Parts: sequence; structure tokens; C-alpha cells
Amino acid sequence: MAPRCWRWWPWSSWTRTRLPPSRSIQNFGQHFSTQEQTPQICVVGSGPAGFYTAQHLLKHHSRAHVDIYEKQLVPFGLVRFGVAPDHPEVKSYGAEDHQALDIPGEELPGVFSARAFVGWYNGLPENRELAPDLSCDTAVILGQGNVALDVARILLTPPDHLEKTDITEAALGALRQSRVKTVWIVGRRGPLQVAFTIKELREMIQLPGTRPMLDPADFLGLQDRIKEAARPRKRLMELLLRTATEKPGVEEAARRASASRAWGLRFFRSPQQVLPSPDGRRAAGIRLAVTRLEGIGEATRAVPTGDVEDLPCGLVLSSIGYKSRPIDPSVPFDPKLGVVPNMEGRVVDVPGLYCSGWVKRGPTGVITTTMTDSFLTGQILLQDLKAGHLPSGPRPGSAFIKALLDSRGVWPVSFSDWEKLDAEEVSRGQASGKPREKLLDPQEMLRLLGH
Repeated sequence: MAPRCWRWWPWSSWTRTRLPPSRSIQNFGQHFSTQEQTPQICVVGSGPAGFYTAQHLLKHHSRAHVDIYEKQLVPFGLVRFGVAPDHPEVKSYGAEDHQALDIPGEELPGVFSARAFVGWYNGLPENRELAPDLSCDTAVILGQGNVALDVARILLTPPDHLEKTDITEAALGALRQSRVKTVWIVGRRGPLQVAFTIKELREMIQLPGTRPMLDPADFLGLQDRIKEAARPRKRLMELLLRTATEKPGVEEAARRASASRAWGLRFFRSPQQVLPSPDGRRAAGIRLAVTRLEGIGEATRAVPTGDVEDLPCGLVLSSIGYKSRPIDPSVPFDPKLGVVPNMEGRVVDVPGLYCSGWVKRGPTGVITTTMTDSFLTGQILLQDLKAGHLPSGPRPGSAFIKALLDSRGVWPVSFSDWEKLDAEEVSRGQASGKPREKLLDPQEMLRLLGH
């Protein structure tokens, strides 16, 4: 069920007049004004958390009026911008920023966040000028989650396998010219602590034209330790173990022998410094601290042994985590955890303000997790509404926002405007057999809409 009223609030610098300096957080929750019979609800962020919350509210309150505001000129958040183009069924990102490495050399050309790299090949306007140099032989991805495997897969997938996806033409052209032959996926802990799932691992193992590189020594004693693991984790570990230690069959051995590209998992390594090229103008390698594990279970942590290892590479992609940003000084925010302090979605000390998605619980889970979480936020909001715990009396609602935008000369992009852009993208994609060719330039989008 779609919201009854759509209003995109383009907070970015390419609008005619820039709005206040506060920034939206992806999937920020609901701050609404309410009348007794017709609650007016504002959802900031048009990603899955925003949509699922709106869906729940509309389904369970027949008179609810929901407006969704979005800083981009197009809706859908991570569904559009955060997913590998060859995985249209998988939606697993949802925060506005990335965790910094905080190591020397991080600022060198050739070092990017995985979030920005994903935004580049998915057509996120703010990342369209990223232009990563793929002329190097080796890339290193720091982090061992699904995002890391997504990025590795895109780097190594034969470009002709991506031609019929909605990857941007600029990214596809760069990948056609890419010289990257080896991708190392590095984690500070061991095989038992990887964060990717078996589907993504299996796809990497079977990726055409590539072969896996796993050190059997990293898996010594693992067989006995996984016996008591939960079934999903046990199956993942068994696949890793087989890939690392068992001799492949004749057909698989022949496939690996003919592979021109390779990927590998490096465990017990923590980034210490990005190494510069001799002229100091770009990244040429990364220094990794060798680690060992201390503690057990969830308390396991990696500590340096004192040894280091230098790994040559020309591209470094950081995929060590995501975080949300504060929206406004008036809204509570925990910068350490990257969340809005809340109780079951109710923002602490701000009646009528709610949150959903990663800004509520932190950057964990996939789209089904967000769906359940958003439904719960919607349920809590409706409970508060029914109990009379929300600010009462008439409020201006969306009429106030419209008047504010008008006073500042801002022309919002409407849902009908989005439908025009959507039709244009689909039309452009049909010529090359793609589902769509995404528009990348906000100014071009506005021109097409006559703004």
C-alpha cells in the first residue's frame, strides 16, 4: 500500500534555494502533527524503513495522511542506490555515512569507502564523479561482510554479464577497461567471525573466470569448533572449509586452472597504514597488523601481535561499517552508536517523534529485518495515538512545509515528477536491453521536468 500523498523534499545543493543546514538521515522516523480524526504523519526518508512504516500506518489507520520527504530527487533509497546491480532482489544497506579507517594514508587517491563505490556503480548522484582508477592489478577490500563480497564480485565479474543490469554506463565502461585481476578481502578476525552469508560466498566461489585463494592454515581445528554452531553458521563454515582444504573435482580444477582472475580471504589482519606510491601521489599498498583472537563467543576481539605485513595494491575499499548522521541539533543523537536514542522507536524526551531502520537500531540486518522493525515502530506510534499520548490540537502539517518551500523559492519534485523520470530511464535502457539507464545528473533531471 502506497502513501496517499508524496512530497519529495530535495535538501541537496542543486535545488534552486538550499534549505536549512540540517541533514536528513536515511530512514529517519515520524514527527507528526495530529488531529483527533485525521492524524497527519511526516516520514523523512523514502527508503525501505520509511516505506514500511508508512505502509503499516496506512493499513491500520483508515484516516491517516502520510507525507514522505526525501533529499534526493528520486525515491527508494537503498533499493535504488545501495544494491549490486546483479542482485536486484537483495536490499541490505541504509545509512548515510561510513566508518572511517582512521589510519595514515587514508586520504590518498585510490582509497574509497565501499559505500561511495557502491553509490558510483549504482548511479547515486553524489558519487557520479568518483572515477575510481581501475588500472591496477590488485585491489584490497577491508571488511568481510556482504557489502565487501558485493564489491569484489562487481570488480571481478565479466562486464558482459553486467550489461543487462541497471549498472550505470559509466561504471560499465570503467569495468570494461579494468586491469584488476586479484581482489583480497581482509578481516581483522578469523573465519568464524565473517559477516557475509552463504549465498554470497557460494556466488563468489562459482564466479565465472575466477578462482578462490584460501589458506588451509587459517582453518586448522575449525571442523571441531563448528559442530555446535547454529545451522546457518555451520553450513557457511563447512563451505569455507571445503573450499580451503578439499581437492576440487576434475571439472572444478580445470575451471580454476583456466581462470584469469582470483579473489582471496585474508584473516587476522587489521589495517594500519595505506602505503603511498614512490611519488606520494596515490595508494600503492596497505600495511596490515597481524592479529590474534582473545575472548570467546560474542566477546571475541582481535589484538595486534606486533607483526606487520605489507600488501601491494592500487585500490583500497573500506567496508568496515556504516553509520547514520545527526539530522538536527534539536533531535537527540548518539554519535558513538550512530543512532537516535529511543525506546521501541519513541525518540527519548521528544513526544511525537519516532525513528525506524538503522537510525533506530544501528547498521545491522537486511531488508526483512528493517520491515519487521518498521512495522513495530508504526505499531507503537498508533498505540500512542490511540492512548492520547501525542500532541493534540490542529497542526499545519504539510501545508506549513509547502508554504516554507514557496517562501524560499524551492520547487519540490513530486511523485508524478518521479514517474516522468522513471519513464525516461526505462526508455533509455530499452535501447541497450537494460531495465533502465539511470539519470545521474540532478540538473538534467530538473531540466527534463521543466524546473
